[in-house]
Amino acid sequence: MRTLIVEDDFTSRLLLQTFLSRYGECHVAINGVEAVEAFRLSRREARHYDLICMDIMMPEMDGQSALNEIRALEEAAGTLSSSGVKIIMITALNDVKNVVRSFGALCDAYIFKPLDTAQLLTQLKSWGLVR
Repeated sequence: MRTLIVEDDFTSRLLLQTFLSRYGECHVAINGVEAVEAFRLSRREARHYDLICMDIMMPEMDGQSALNEIRALEEAAGTLSSSGVKIIMITALNDVKNVVRSFGALCDAYIFKPLDTAQLLTQLKSWGLVR
């Protein structure tokens, strides 16, 4: 599994990277701008990401905007979101507005912080990304 972790908080980033590196290659971006660039680069090199774990509140470009841009890039390339990269919003924002907005922008899952790695693993198994 190839994963992009998009998180500006060092502790959260380290937790995700430590957990997900057991299952494959992990790259890190600290904001939405870096995330979109990493996604573009991965597609150019034909080394697509299987999973993106995206925080919402970040400097320069937030996770909602990055999610929209990534899905637009997939659509422009003829990839439906249902067969594109799996995107999980992992955030402290647990209000209905942000959840609805994320699913409206075609995220695949929404997990609240503090991160429950068992919940994350269950989600990854349900998609067949890990065993």
